[in-house]
Amino acid sequence: MTKMNEEFLASMREAMELLRTAGPLEATGFIQRALRGIDAGAQPRAQPETRVQPAQVVEALLPRPAGAERPAAREETRVRPDKAEHAPHGDSHGAGHFSARTYANHAGQRGYKLYVPGGDKGRPMPLVVMLHGCTQDADDFAVGTRMNALAERHGFLVAYPVQPMTANPSRCWNWFNPADQQRALGEPALIAGITREVMASHQVDADRVYVAGLSAGGAMAAVMIQAYPELYAAAGVHSGLPCGSAHDLPSALAAMHGGKMGAGAGAAEAGPRRPLIVFHGDADTTVHVSNAGRLLLAFEGGVSLDGKPQRSRGGRTFTLRHLTSPDGIDAEYWLIHGAPHAWAGGSARGSYTDASGPDASAEMVRFFLAHPMRK
Repeated sequence: MTKMNEEFLASMREAMELLRTAGPLEATGFIQRALRGIDAGAQPRAQPETRVQPAQVVEALLPRPAGAERPAAREETRVRPDKAEHAPHGDSHGAGHFSARTYANHAGQRGYKLYVPGGDKGRPMPLVVMLHGCTQDADDFAVGTRMNALAERHGFLVAYPVQPMTANPSRCWNWFNPADQQRALGEPALIAGITREVMASHQVDADRVYVAGLSAGGAMAAVMIQAYPELYAAAGVHSGLPCGSAHDLPSALAAMHGGKMGAGAGAAEAGPRRPLIVFHGDADTTVHVSNAGRLLLAFEGGVSLDGKPQRSRGGRTFTLRHLTSPDGIDAEYWLIHGAPHAWAGGSARGSYTDASGPDASAEMVRFFLAHPMRK
């Protein structure tokens, strides 16, 4: 990274402090000046040699948890969950397949990895589509969430769409772009296309197809359940934001830190379309916990935190709320006390994980399998 880019990213950190202390309007003005290559003091700057993308600005503001280096890419296509880091979720002795694939349609092209559990199930299986967070990839997310081991244990497939650096320099799903928030356009069209391709090439139970994600992936999972309610039976959002929360970089930063939501967020508030399970840490400094409440506004008119605190096996306490919409659609809200911006109960071998939290992967799978497509 050039010295000029380092200065630019430093100015973005100043913008985040402005967002916290002075509000989104002041922070937005600062960001706009920085994007034009002008200092906050209105002194002209030379243009940087390498143009900084908005997504790099977002990534610069994300904390780097200790030990969060991405694991080296793995080449194996056969996995023995009983011998791997996945083992805490079961002792199955079947060898599943974890293979890389590519999908293309009118919206572009994306790679993805598919985990198929071992053994001949002889029946249609559920499918879980997992959307990674910024800086992550399929291998990292699979290791961190241990979802493949759960797939082996319960008998379902897992697809991991991969956001390339060509689409976003930090590998974030572009949840804040209007063109990536709509059915049949952009990234939603690609993720839905990957889902349908797996359904066409494998024995998939069409009534048990689910989508989940972390952070930017969680925000995109919220988009997918709104845009494709006929495709996904339920969704899981971990440390994410509601569909339509933002329409550009400044509004994304404001929404991430609990500021004013975009006008499009009203779609989620108007009424849930499918069951939803939400996890969020109340010490998350990257995506403010208020976004979890906004995701659930249409369930019982909102989220009250009067549930009884419980303690997870890892040590963290959490408050679990069960909610139901006026139309009888279920939701669960797991508020994890003291937890940062990380996947609860995840493996330390993956990035952005918090092993001390309740097991988000296992609880999502339980919730999903209890909620087939509602006709």
